[in-house]
This record gives sequence, structure tokens and C-alpha cells, in this order.
Amino acid sequence: MHAYNHNLDTSPDYYGEIITTRVYKDRLNTLENVRKAGITVCCGGIIGLGETHDDRIAMLQVLATLPQHPESVPINALVRIKGTPLEDNPKVDIWDMIRMIATARILMPATMVRLSAGRTEMSLSEQALCFMAGANSIFAGDKLLTTPNPSFEEDNEMFALLGLKPREAFKRTLIDEIEKEPRLA
Repeated sequence: MHAYNHNLDTSPDYYGEIITTRVYKDRLNTLENVRKAGITVCCGGIIGLGETHDDRIAMLQVLATLPQHPESVPINALVRIKGTPLEDNPKVDIWDMIRMIATARILMPATMVRLSAGRTEMSLSEQALCFMAGANSIFAGDKLLTTPNPSFEEDNEMFALLGLKPREAFKRTLIDEIEKEPRLA
């Protein structure tokens, strides 16, 4: 395993309004254990849950003050799903996404800041603004867990139009790991 995704979702103060099955400290302990296991961290959050701007700042502050910045920080816009408690939340304003991405980029300059969930509700121009604000990665594929995502073809068309070059997918094999091991002479 190379990377482990474990989002904080929101700020410590707002977390209990969204998650009731665990506490925030559990999330932080999991991230610490992932690091101890030598696995890279993918950890971000979701905006549009009903949180305040201060909650958004607090979530980024937690990420930026971890002992080591996550290698990847997904910024997700809530995907409103019919029949769920947050289905009637307002659509996340694009300028809120842009501010979150720009702030994450400033706070964690070496981190991959990912424009993540919610892209199906964003225009090409809005996604372009997110890249200009500091996003340098997306999650590709038709679905993100259970929610729709732009198709591979749509993303390739967007990259071509914006002059972006996709990075080759990370692939580490067992052979690579074995070759790193010290050998006895």
C-alpha cells in the first residue's frame, strides 16, 4: 500500500455535527498510525456541510500543523444526494472552493492539492479557476466512492483545453520493494 485516504471532513468544532460514530481525535490517531506504518497520507475535507468559514480555516490549520503535511489534500464540495440529511444544503459557491484551494496551496506548498468531489457540478471555467488557484491534481474515474465524477474522456478534454499534462499513475510493484531491500553479500 502506498497511500491511505482518511479525510478529516471538517473542523474539530463542527465534526460532531456531521459524524457521530467516532470523535475527531480518532481521525488524528489514524493519521498518526498511517505515518508510523510508512504509508503516505491523503487527507482533506468536504465543504458545504453547513460549516462556517472559520470551520474551514480550522480544518486547514489542523492539516497544516500536523507533524508532517499530508502528501495529498483533497478539497471536496459536498455532493448533495437525495434522501440524505444534507440533500437541501446549498450548492458550494465556486469562490469558496477557490479560496479553500488557494489557502491549502499557501499553507502546504509541497502537497498535492486535489480538486475532488463536486466537479460534476462545476463548469470547465470553474475547474480552470481552481487549477489557477493552486489545485494540481484530481481524482480520475467515473465515481468517487459512491458519487459521480467526470469521465476519463471529459478530464482528458479539459486537460487538453487547459494545456495541462496528466501525471502518470503511481505504480509500485513488489519487485520495486524487493529491490530496495538491502542484500546480504
